Amino acid sequence: MAISKDEYSKMTDKASPNSPIIMNCVKAFVFGGGICVFAQLLNELFISLGLGEKEWKLLTPSVIIVITAILTGIGVYDRIARHAGAGCIVPISGFANSVVAPALEYQHEGYVLGTAAQMFSIAGPVIVYGTATSVIYGLIYYLMTK
Repeated sequence: MAISKDEYSKMTDKASPNSPIIMNCVKAFVFGGGICVFAQLLNELFISLGLGEKEWKLLTPSVIIVITAILTGIGVYDRIARHAGAGCIVPISGFANSVVAPALEYQHEGYVLGTAAQMFSIAGPVIVYGTATSVIYGLIYYLMTK
């Protein structure tokens, strides 16, 4: 029994609920903004502790990465992500989550073939293409300014 494209389209529209786009945007804004506000508070804390610019610029992302990794490890980050949507993909926290989550998922396969091999399965392409793009951009910039 063959189903026409129109019938299939009607079936999928009926089976998949409409996404509340406005609410998802608001949640992403609030959660993403909250992560950024937390990072700014960390900056201010480190500055008030008398750390130099070089130190607080290194500490703030490091603390966010560690917190994200811990929250991913104990399963809290996934619950946050269900509500935050794109808001929890603030670059550094989303990147930390994309490294830790596959490592945890495949840890039963061992440290080398499981954890280490799968750790960069999601983040690896971002690293590779990001690095390649930055090299190309750097070369173009160098040639244009020389």
